[in-house]
Amino acid sequence: MKRFGDGRDWFFEKRFGLFLHWGLYAIPGWHEQHQWRGRVPRDEYVKLAAQWDPVRYDPDAWLDLAEAAGMRYVCLTAKHHDGFCLWDTKQTAYNTMNTPYGRDVVGMLADACHRRNVPLCLYYSCVDWHHPHYPNQGRHHELPGPLPGDEPDHARYLEFVRAQVRELCTNYGPVAGFWWDMNVERHVDPSINALIRRLQPGAVINDRGYDAGDFGTPERDYDKNADETRPFERPTEACQSVGVESWGYRRNEDYYTDRHLLRSIDRYLARGANYLLNVGPMSDGTIPNEAIAILRRIGAWYGRVRESLEGAEPASHLTTNRDVLLTRRGDTLYVHLDKHPVSEAVKLKPLATAPRRATLLNTGEPVEVTVEMAPSDHAEHRPYLRLRRLPVNEQANTVLVVKLEFDHLPDVVSRDTSEDAGILQR
Repeated sequence: MKRFGDGRDWFFEKRFGLFLHWGLYAIPGWHEQHQWRGRVPRDEYVKLAAQWDPVRYDPDAWLDLAEAAGMRYVCLTAKHHDGFCLWDTKQTAYNTMNTPYGRDVVGMLADACHRRNVPLCLYYSCVDWHHPHYPNQGRHHELPGPLPGDEPDHARYLEFVRAQVRELCTNYGPVAGFWWDMNVERHVDPSINALIRRLQPGAVINDRGYDAGDFGTPERDYDKNADETRPFERPTEACQSVGVESWGYRRNEDYYTDRHLLRSIDRYLARGANYLLNVGPMSDGTIPNEAIAILRRIGAWYGRVRESLEGAEPASHLTTNRDVLLTRRGDTLYVHLDKHPVSEAVKLKPLATAPRRATLLNTGEPVEVTVEMAPSDHAEHRPYLRLRRLPVNEQANTVLVVKLEFDHLPDVVSRDTSEDAGILQR
């Protein structure tokens, strides 16, 4: 994948990040779109600001958890659709400074990130259910229409957006990324991203704002191409939450299985994409125990298989087996069983050379390998590399990754029908 060739290239090194959806919606603890999905009148919803007092908010605790999970950058919702701002903005009184808490949430996280050299990205919603100039028209993720006192004017609203972008890109030191969301108007204005680039040249910008940005953002495995093996041609960052129903804190959340999350993470990282996994902190600033446990379990897996994802390149073209993904570092090949294994053996046709060493990264144990013709290979009548007796039952709730160390692993695999077919060749 082609890199940017500038300060934004941090994105290709720090592949796994922590997404944090946090705001007033954590107080009722139902959904980050509580106001819209719950049909809560604006004049009732805004009363939550008088209860905003996250006295247990500790940015270092968040970063400790991210580190334990193997995550190397963070992204915080500076302003979600409800319009409430987590920083000391001068553009609206609807912000964290005018609450019982009275502290700059973004500033505190920025200070911790800079001190610990963790890239900080900021989420910003194009939709705003609070600002009088945003033209709510009842489209998806919008209020049914203007409320009394509103003055819908998209041009004036964009001036507000620019002013807030300038604050976020000026007052908090280096910003590593800007994560737009929900451009319902589908308005195009490259000057807004140009402002970010001028103020923060090292910031990567996603594709949900006012132009195409730098990278794509497939969400919650909705992308029908998610199961393909081909690598991504454009920089990509998949996003997913640990909770099934909400990105923000939900009191009675249903959580994804470890297996589902690990498969999703592996499926994107092994094809060259980044991955942003979300948790929703509670109203006091702490992260739910269930989410903490999930991230720690993910971290235990990620720590063991990290070498197969970070610094490795997609290599699934080396096999016709579409039930696995391959990544590569030089003469080392990694086999990712990202789909549910149907057998304890994996055939890597047309590979037909045995590695000098095969190791299951999950446990550090050796893996049995053979190069032989199986009955199912009778048509080609050729031997192929097989991994055997993998602990697919004992390790059923994870993603197995096998490390294959070859003396010589070429860049391509011959697919001809000569007597050397299946043998690794340059």
